[in-house]
This record gives sequence, C-alpha cells and structure tokens, in this order.
Amino acid sequence: MKIAIHKREDSYSDEWIQYCDKHEIPYKLVDCYQSDIIETLSDCDALMWHFSQAVAKDLIFAKQLLFALESAGKFVFPDFQTMWHFDDKIGQKYLLEAIGAPLVPSYVFYSKSDALQWIDETSFPKVFKLRGGASSENVKLVRSKKDAKKLVNRAFGPGFKQFNSFFYLKESIRKYKLGESTLTDILKKVIRLFYKLELDKFSQKEKGYVYFQDFIANNDSDIRLVVVDNKAFGEKRFVRKNDFRASGSHMRQYDKEIINEETLRISFEVAKKLKLQCAAFDYVYENGNPLIVEISFGTTPAAYKPCPGYWDSSLKFHEGAFDFCGWMVEELVSKINKKKTGNVAPDSISSL
Repeated sequence: MKIAIHKREDSYSDEWIQYCDKHEIPYKLVDCYQSDIIETLSDCDALMWHFSQAVAKDLIFAKQLLFALESAGKFVFPDFQTMWHFDDKIGQKYLLEAIGAPLVPSYVFYSKSDALQWIDETSFPKVFKLRGGASSENVKLVRSKKDAKKLVNRAFGPGFKQFNSFFYLKESIRKYKLGESTLTDILKKVIRLFYKLELDKFSQKEKGYVYFQDFIANNDSDIRLVVVDNKAFGEKRFVRKNDFRASGSHMRQYDKEIINEETLRISFEVAKKLKLQCAAFDYVYENGNPLIVEISFGTTPAAYKPCPGYWDSSLKFHEGAFDFCGWMVEELVSKINKKKTGNVAPDSISSL
C-alpha cells in the first residue's frame, strides 16, 4: 500500500505527511503538475491533493485529474462527490436545493431580462456573489433595486474580475490592525495593484449570469461546522467591523456551546447524503433556524487547533485535541485495505 501526496503550502498536505510519518504509513510526494503524473502514480493506491481556488494551475485541471484517477480505480482525496461543487456557489445552490437542505434562499439568472424582472418584484437588501472566491471576496450587500440593476448590467456587459486586488489590500490592512498581518504583507498587496500575479493573468472575467442570496439580518457572526469521517468540529466567526461578512474575518470563538444540536444534525445528514469526505458548512441563523450559506472541502488546518474537541455522529462530544487531517488519511487507508481484501472497490472503468 502506498499513498501519493501533492505537497502545497497552507494546505492539508503537511498534516498528512506528519500523520503518515508518525504511523509509518507508506507514502511518496508527487508533483501533480508534471505531464507524466499518471505514470508516476502507477505504484500508488491513492492520491491526496488539497488543491486551491487561488492557484491558477489548479483551476485548469485538478478536478479532471482526480476524477480520471478515481474512474480508473484509484482512491483520491477529494473524490468527485466532495470536489465537483468546490468554489462553485451556483453548483452548490442546485445541489442543496435538490436534496432539500436548508439553504439560504438563492437566485441565479442567465438572461438580463429575467434578472431585471426579478429585481422589480423582489425586496432588498440582497447579497450579490460571484460563483467563486474565498474569504468573502466577490460578496457585496445590495441595498436597492438601483444598485442591483447596476450589477446586472455589468454581469451581462463587461463582467467582473474574479480576483479583486483592492479587496486583498484592505483585508491585509485590517488584519495588520488585529496583529495578524505584517507591513511586508501590506507592501506585497500594494505591489499587486500594479503587477498582476499568475492567478490574475490567467483568470477570465465572470459574466453571463448573476447570483443573489437573501440577506439574513441580525447575524453578528456565522458558524463554520466541519464534518470529516463522521466527526464534526467548528467555530464561530464574527463579522468585520461595519460589515456583514464573517468569512475571512479571522475573529473567532471556539467554545463548545456555540454550536447547537440542530446545526450538527443537519451537517451530519447532508454530509452523509452527499457522501462527502470533508465538508465545511457555513451557517447563518434566521429566527434561530440554521441556514447553509455555502460549503467547501478546503479549510485551514491551523484555524481549528484551538477547538476544545469534536462531536461524533451520535452528537456525543469528545473533549481534547484531535487530528482531523489524520482522519482523512485513516479513511483512505481503510478503503485501500478493504479493497485489497475484496470487501470494497471504488467505481472503476478499468475493467471495461
């Protein structure tokens, strides 16, 4: 048995490597960007790659490579069920609506006339989003029909840049004031205003659709609840000052009491129904009822080190430190071992 791991900074990969070293699990580091990656993986049973929506090369082929390997009979993390809707809010809308999950009411239009007609009939404020982006990038509070129509005209006209350099500069300054950034980081963001990074150069404009969600008022925070291998843990994330967005704020609380049983129950049920290896659910609350804003398989491991413990699927709390990236490795190892003993096999076209 051997697991292949693609190493990337600020990802799950360092945690996977440490876990494999500690538990003497055979692995090798691979470079998924190499043209001969399929041949390189010939002696491996699985590939683990925490790809990123912020890496231009990953956006081109990560999902395709992982699905190709899964179709050929190898185990992968993330698998197709877990990754296909990653960084795709429109895909998540359809997915969560299809299974009856409690999603914040969401609306997408593919023609300017349909969007303008809806604007005339709906109420405001609404939240405008592009289909991709992290840390509340590309998320705006739309307070009036006039502002909504401006966004629609742009969506069906020149379009929107996927990545906003001014957003990252403002975020870096805000984090510096919180003691979570440096002057060097701010300088890098200033330079980015004038010199495009790889991601800026190769990303296309978002146009031809417009996406809104209802604004759920009276939330000074959201809850991120992560489910991995039938275990859950989470955090409360407070909104930025004079803002409504919590994602990426870096203002967190980890007390066990911040997450209620209904939030846990919904998260376990949705993760199970969708067969997700890892799912980070973002929730806001309306009259105490949890509503899913969006989901993701990718999180920052360091953000959850302060968690006081985790819940199992029976909603029993287990106090103490835990290694959720290790759970990902364990789940793959279990599947590999079961396959070798003839108890399970992934979907495969290799025998056709």
